[in-house]
Amino acid sequence: MIPRAVFAHYLVGLTFNQTIEQWTKDIAAAHAASIDGFALNIGASDHHTLEALQQAYEVAAKFDNFTLFVSYDFNAPGGWSVDTIVNLTETFKDEPAQFKVDGKPLVSTFEGGGFIDGWKEVRRRVKGDMYFVPDWSGLGPQRIQEQAYDLIDGAFSFNAWPWAGETHMTTYPDGEYIGMLGNKTYMMGVSPYFYTRIPELGKNWYSSSDSLWYDRWLQVLEELPDMVQIITWNDFGESHYIGDIVDSQVLEASADYVTGMSHKGFRAMLPYFIAAYKAGKKDIPLPPELGDGAVSVWYRTTPANITECPDGSTVWGQKGSLSATAGVKDVINIFAVSVTDTTLEVTLGDAKKELKVKSGTPQFFQVPFSDLKDQTGKVTISMNGHTTEGPEITHKCPASGVINFNAVAIEIGIPTEEVPEGLPDVSGDSAKTGGSDTGGDGDKDNNAGVSARELPVLTALFASLFFGFLHLL
Repeated sequence: MIPRAVFAHYLVGLTFNQTIEQWTKDIAAAHAASIDGFALNIGASDHHTLEALQQAYEVAAKFDNFTLFVSYDFNAPGGWSVDTIVNLTETFKDEPAQFKVDGKPLVSTFEGGGFIDGWKEVRRRVKGDMYFVPDWSGLGPQRIQEQAYDLIDGAFSFNAWPWAGETHMTTYPDGEYIGMLGNKTYMMGVSPYFYTRIPELGKNWYSSSDSLWYDRWLQVLEELPDMVQIITWNDFGESHYIGDIVDSQVLEASADYVTGMSHKGFRAMLPYFIAAYKAGKKDIPLPPELGDGAVSVWYRTTPANITECPDGSTVWGQKGSLSATAGVKDVINIFAVSVTDTTLEVTLGDAKKELKVKSGTPQFFQVPFSDLKDQTGKVTISMNGHTTEGPEITHKCPASGVINFNAVAIEIGIPTEEVPEGLPDVSGDSAKTGGSDTGGDGDKDNNAGVSARELPVLTALFASLFFGFLHLL
């Protein structure tokens, strides 16, 4: 039986010239959030891939129980050959930080369903075989079963967002995979958010995400898949990142809706839900690393109904026809869990609202802006003597001239990031790593170097372009 594990999808294409310090910061943050490892998405044309993988495996090996596996991206520029895949798999399969199942290295993909004959040859040539769990969402469960069931050890589904015009994600797609796979491994995709606005690439939509992060983790506890993959750690262009913002990884085309929009708060609820998932039940004692409780809060800073700010032609869902304003709620979304019965206080401007939190039970609240008198100002959250403050909600149009449908996520209770000996001490020091994750307005000029990373950024951009492709199928 495979021990349940949770990974986060990491775009290596964005890491040109990335330092050991940044890898350390990312892995330390993921490890502190109870994530078991990274799925390292790599593109065929990125010349920095080998060095990046070497650094990632080197850093990960110094952490207890943090592992990695490679995900070959077939929608990025360039093309994978059997020789290249075999060589890369052989190079890293016996690294201490390599995730293995039954002694075999886990190998995955982003798409590549048209390379089935190539994968047969790869499996034949990799010494000792491999454990193959691809994402072939472009094929879908039925065609995977018809064309490649005997080739795979399992499947990963990138279907993690509501369809156009729908407010909630269901488990119907998961059920199709689970039914098709039988006793083979199912890796379930879970994502906190989706918003992208890069019209020059034909990308300009928002998928309903107000309760998505909470809903999807409840669905994980219902389905109890063999593995979970969080989509993503660092795809800033599609706004489903849970890692800290790293300026050098933010594409210029998406900077105006990413800068200042920290998603760190999404990680605050992970220690609870990951522990519950591994225990196989919702009601568990509060993980000790959360102390007396945890709060995860996310909200948009621009109300959808301000008349002086257009929607930027953003539609509700991929291939949707309605404005994205129809698919959002002007609410403050709150996940909270506490060791004792307590009161959580939400403040916006001079308006306050109190919420009752029962001991030991994860709870989700949505506080409409209207319940706080449609005030403007910073959002303040207080529980159990702890307080956190997030960026202000304003009725003014952002500098971009259009509504920003991205959310900001703040938190109470993320465990301290501990760094093993032999690695740079990066705790609380974003300056060392070239990153910034402030909740404020930030500085778009900090995206220096983006234009100098043309090839790897192009790969990551194309990967990002196709991450939502499965909604077409």
